[in-house]
Amino acid sequence: MNTSTPTQAPQRRLTTSAMIASIAEEGQRTTKAPFGHALARLADERPDVVGLSADLAKYTDMHVFREAHPDRFFQMGMAEQAMLGAAAGLAEVGLTPFASTYSVFATRRAYDFLCLDIAEPGLNVNVVGALPGLTTGYGPSHQATEDLAILRAMPGLTIVDPADSVDIEQAVPALAAHPGPTYLRLLRGAVPTVLDEYDYRFELGKAAELRGGRDVLFVSTGLMTVRALTAARELEADHVDVAVLHVPTIKPFDRETVLRETAKGRLVVTLENHSVVGGLAESVASCLAFARQTAHLVPIGLPDEFLAAGALPTLHDRYGLSVEAIKRRVKREL
Repeated sequence: MNTSTPTQAPQRRLTTSAMIASIAEEGQRTTKAPFGHALARLADERPDVVGLSADLAKYTDMHVFREAHPDRFFQMGMAEQAMLGAAAGLAEVGLTPFASTYSVFATRRAYDFLCLDIAEPGLNVNVVGALPGLTTGYGPSHQATEDLAILRAMPGLTIVDPADSVDIEQAVPALAAHPGPTYLRLLRGAVPTVLDEYDYRFELGKAAELRGGRDVLFVSTGLMTVRALTAARELEADHVDVAVLHVPTIKPFDRETVLRETAKGRLVVTLENHSVVGGLAESVASCLAFARQTAHLVPIGLPDEFLAAGALPTLHDRYGLSVEAIKRRVKREL
């Protein structure tokens, strides 16, 4: 049973540039540390589940697991390569590790260890990356705007970009049950709770239509699905009917569903908290190209550049990820 209770998010100040900032909109329901609580619950049922952290347990919500199962938690220090190597060793002897750090460190710094220690032998190691995309205001050293592009080409790696607390809570046991390596883009802290209103169930490798619409199709992933749902609802006032297709699994990609939904003659807008290079937009575009199918495709994502530091709400509007920016782009394209 989920013991974490959704609460009302407090009003945000737009002037903060904190390392960890909530992505919740004002008044939005949130759940605290959904990943940590989901992993602790899973470990109650499965003695093989262990957790590792590269000195970032508090900032990846792994501290919840640490407090619930201290004998199964390993603090590896600021040594991401060593952490992934140790996780591989734990998986070799039959344990199911979840190794958490910031996305930039898991992908840029420890890529070779993830590739050769974990992915090449096909081990069940679950890498959990916090601060994906533009979820921190601390600039390029911590903004993992290209992690999907880095990892999509790694053979055998499953990649999940959850939208909210519901997605995270359901993804954790699914990833543990998956026999090979996985990478989870983590939303931590006070995470929006939205998908419970849409009769949604996370299914690894499958996209889910959350709402229908005649004029526009939003194909979204990660936190941008929550923005897509809000923008779709508000665009109704302008008589624009928008469907939302949530793609929580970037790899393997649900080509069948994407091809079916993009074939209906609507404006297709991809939305991702990632560079427009190498992520969801290019996954959809290549899917269409290889199937010899056409669509009016508009990518909404982060630009191909190193981003500025600053307050998240300001940066999200500047780089086109805010609800208002999404609505402006849709109206312009229509």
